[in-house]
Amino acid sequence: MSARPVTPAQVSIPDDPALRPLPRDEGGPVFQEPWQAQAFALTVRLIEAGVFTWADWATALGAEIRAAQAAGDPDLGDTYYRHWVAALERLVARKRLLSPDQMSARTAAWARAYRETPHGRPVSLRPEAGQAGTGRPGASHPGADDADAS
Repeated sequence: MSARPVTPAQVSIPDDPALRPLPRDEGGPVFQEPWQAQAFALTVRLIEAGVFTWADWATALGAEIRAAQAAGDPDLGDTYYRHWVAALERLVARKRLLSPDQMSARTAAWARAYRETPHGRPVSLRPEAGQAGTGRPGASHPGADDADAS
């Protein structure tokens, strides 16, 4: 059974200060890259599944943004979804949904996939030996530091 795609208009986002900077237009959240929408949808699905709550999510995202600002991120909005993915990865690790080795392997697989995908084509993972499915969308993203992904 495959999951229905989530559109931004279908998602009710709580009015939480950490979530207010979410880029939006009159139709809801907006995304500049497909991986951003995938990270958003994955987060919503995990919340809907009860893996964590919106409050957990807001706390994790807020902490990630504050840490980035303290490290010198000018907070111009162009790094928002990188913080989103970092917060998601921290929650996944804290909830032990994946082991650190599985997380590293999946991140490396996504980095390899986007490097090998021709410009303008969708990025997808090839199932590797012993792995089912294509992993977690948004686990890595274009522009991520490849030093950790090889």
